Amino acid sequence: MRTVDDFATIRQLRREGLTIRQIAEQLNRSPKTILKALGQPEPLPYTRAAPPPAPVFGPFRAVVDAMVAADDTAPRKQRHTAAQVHRRLVAEHGYQGGYDQIRRYLQQQRLDRRDTFIPLEHRPGARAEADFGQIAVDFPDGRQQVPVLLLTWSYSNAPFAVAVPTARTEAVLHGLVEGFHFFGRVPHELWWDNPTTVALLILRGRERALHPRYAALVSHYTLSPKFCMPRAATEKPRVENRVYDLERQWATPVPRVADLGALNRHLRQCCLTARQRICGDQGETVGARFERDCAAALATPARPFDACVLQPGQVDKYQTVRFDSNSYSVPRRFAFRTVTVKGYVDHVSVVAEGQLIATHRRSYGRHDKVLDPLHFLEVLGRKPAALDHAPVFRDWALPAAFGALRRVLEARLGPGTGTRQFIRVLQLLQSHPREVVTQALLACAARGATDLLAIRAAIARLTIDSHMSLPGAPPPDPVAVPLPDLSRFDQLLLPSCPGDVHARTPAPAPEGQPQAAEAADHPGRV
Repeated sequence: MRTVDDFATIRQLRREGLTIRQIAEQLNRSPKTILKALGQPEPLPYTRAAPPPAPVFGPFRAVVDAMVAADDTAPRKQRHTAAQVHRRLVAEHGYQGGYDQIRRYLQQQRLDRRDTFIPLEHRPGARAEADFGQIAVDFPDGRQQVPVLLLTWSYSNAPFAVAVPTARTEAVLHGLVEGFHFFGRVPHELWWDNPTTVALLILRGRERALHPRYAALVSHYTLSPKFCMPRAATEKPRVENRVYDLERQWATPVPRVADLGALNRHLRQCCLTARQRICGDQGETVGARFERDCAAALATPARPFDACVLQPGQVDKYQTVRFDSNSYSVPRRFAFRTVTVKGYVDHVSVVAEGQLIATHRRSYGRHDKVLDPLHFLEVLGRKPAALDHAPVFRDWALPAAFGALRRVLEARLGPGTGTRQFIRVLQLLQSHPREVVTQALLACAARGATDLLAIRAAIARLTIDSHMSLPGAPPPDPVAVPLPDLSRFDQLLLPSCPGDVHARTPAPAPEGQPQAAEAADHPGRV
């Protein structure tokens, strides 16, 4: 195929005086080609010499279109390639044509079906986008996969990231509350995909049935919940790019931290550093644009949202209530009653009669028993044998002073009585801090006093001393003890003859005090 440069070279050699044959020999072209180049300034476009053959693929277009339409609902890795379409046409429909016709047709079809987009520019403070990413983190006990909740402002691209133990609803609530506190402002709209932890049901269009606790958070912060159309993640590109930043920048190399707290401190510093960047062709830093986001966004409420899920529960005969396949203990007086369990991302609280009755660390295992020994001390007084046979007491890590006291009591009073006396000492932990009881035991052991009354007195002294040592503590209320009225005992000196009026009628008591019982009515008490 000859180009314009080839024609220009031929014409230049001809101007230099070379003959047609000399030019043909020099350029390794035929004399006919040289004459064509000299007769026209540029090559003519290619034209087909004969009409093309009748298309073989035409009757099969409808079949191929049906295959492509069926791929819309198929998994991404189980869709037709051009080679698979060709194989099916040959095997199932007797196609006689070549593969290249099918490849070109499918390529054109895919170009026609690709989405195009309209450039968007969101208003400051109008919206933020939320999504989860996942990274590998090296902890002291090994490498783990950690979910990370990300928030990104659509106008400024200012990010926030927090690592959480799980991606459940309580983690979503916790992460959003932490994010709003980090930003100090709340967007007018918050956009999600359609996770079931937030949207329980996809209704018509963009309508969703919200999770009740997410609906409560939306109401608390007065923001509008928004959701992308299914399989349309391009509606929140800002946070999708931040997930990439999380994986490729903030978590590369793999973070090596002691716990989630250290990881979150690292992520927050990454988010603050990101405000110094210039994104795309904005011409100004993320931090400068974020200031305009803050000026137009909603103010955070004075009281943060209670980031938990609520669940009613029935306390069983073991003083435990179930939550998320695990059992958590409550005090004895709430056994067999209905309570409310509040599941947070790191702990579980139990509420009954409008008050908090128990708080435990959150377990993410299955069929775990999370028990507080203090909840079972009341029952232990009636069942002392459980002290050595119940795991809740057998595994109770108490200071050494408690074990020393039990050995002393059992040696002095015997195993049975000594154990019961020790249980009565343990029951003091229900109303006094462990540190105070431990100090009282050490003080009593130093002077050889191991009875319950001495321990109680020592706790009372320590409690008063600690109260007096607090800065700004008010002095204790004065105690006024009235002097005894000795005249009331004079009646005991009077004669007790049956006819003596004075023996039957006691002297009048002073004003404000009750009358003494008549001696004649109770002769046995005189």
